[in-house]
Amino acid sequence: MNITVYCGAHCGKDPEFGKRARELGTWMGEHGHRLVYGAGDVGMMGIVSNAVLEAGGEVLGVTPDFFILAEEIHESLTELRVTADLTERRAIMIEEGDAFIALPGGTGTLDEISEVMSLTRLGLLGDSKRPVMLYNINGYYDHLFRFLDRMAEEEFFGHSDRDNVIEVKCLGDIEKTLLTAGQSDTGRNRLYSR
Repeated sequence: MNITVYCGAHCGKDPEFGKRARELGTWMGEHGHRLVYGAGDVGMMGIVSNAVLEAGGEVLGVTPDFFILAEEIHESLTELRVTADLTERRAIMIEEGDAFIALPGGTGTLDEISEVMSLTRLGLLGDSKRPVMLYNINGYYDHLFRFLDRMAEEEFFGHSDRDNVIEVKCLGDIEKTLLTAGQSDTGRNRLYSR
C-alpha cells in the first residue's frame, strides 16, 4: 500500500514525535508499505523516510525544483519526482496515496492534509476507503479536532465528513484503520486518476 505521510521539516519540542515517526517508518518498511512524502531529509520528514529505508522499504519523494536548488532533499530515496511547484507536488502525493497520515508538523502539513480532507468531502477522491488520519501524538491535534467538531456543529462541515477524519493515537490504530482501507473501489480518485 502507498501511504502518503505529511509531516514537519523540524522535529518539534516533544521527543515523542520523532520516536513515533521512526516507529511508523520502521513498521511501513517491514510490512512492505511504500512511503510517499515531500522528499526532505530533515526533521520529521527525515526521521520517517530514513526509518522506512533502513527497514528495507521503498520511498517516493516528491519535491519542487526550488528545494533541490536549496539542497533540502533526501539523496537516498528509492524514487524522486521533481515538480514545477508545490501545487503539482501536492497533486502527485494525493494521486499516489492509498491512505494519508499527518504526523505533527506546521502550516505546510496542515495545508496538505486539509486539501485531502476537502477533496474527500467533495467526493473528488471517490473512495472513502482511502483513509485520512491525523496522528494525534501526545494531543498534538486536539485543538484541530475540536475545531473540526465546531465546524460540524455550525454546519460548515458535515458530521459524516468529520467522521472521515480519523484520529489515530498509536501504531495499532493506524494498522486497524488500514485493514479497512481499499475494500471498495467504486468511483475511486475521480480528480487524480492513476
